[in-house]
Amino acid sequence: MLKKFLVATLTTLMAVVTAQAGDEGLSDMQIAHIAYTAGQIDIRYAEIALAKTENNEVRAFAEIMQRDHKAVNDAALALLNKLGATPEDNPTSQSLLAQADAKAAKLNALSGDAFDRAYAENELAYHQFVNKTIENTFIPAADNAEFKELLGVALKTFQAHEAHAEKMLEAVQ
Repeated sequence: MLKKFLVATLTTLMAVVTAQAGDEGLSDMQIAHIAYTAGQIDIRYAEIALAKTENNEVRAFAEIMQRDHKAVNDAALALLNKLGATPEDNPTSQSLLAQADAKAAKLNALSGDAFDRAYAENELAYHQFVNKTIENTFIPAADNAEFKELLGVALKTFQAHEAHAEKMLEAVQ
């Protein structure tokens, strides 16, 4: 049931992001804000996992999430500073944060194996969503070549996360 909820929620959000990009035309600074927000959200999920799990595989994955998402966000901030640009808050970023608050509350209410499974399911679904969004929406919509390149590098990292999350989920089933 949780998996169906995650898929439905992320599918809805993907539709919102795609519609915003297609209809209103997301700017690079809106995309930057969404991408940074998504990274911060996954860092938050990792912090919850590190505080709650006793599973070594879940712990190792969460540590990778912290490290890699922080590195990508730091690279994005460095590029924004170089360009003298400021990310632009937008409804998609706000929606991501609201959904993350709800997800964090659900994760915090769980413990043991139930937590580990929920975290693994969420991470797999989250990275599937993020990867599709970056590949199909953000990269095609980005105007700045350096930003587009950064998104491409991030996508490769996040695709590795998706594969790792799939293995983690199999391990905690």
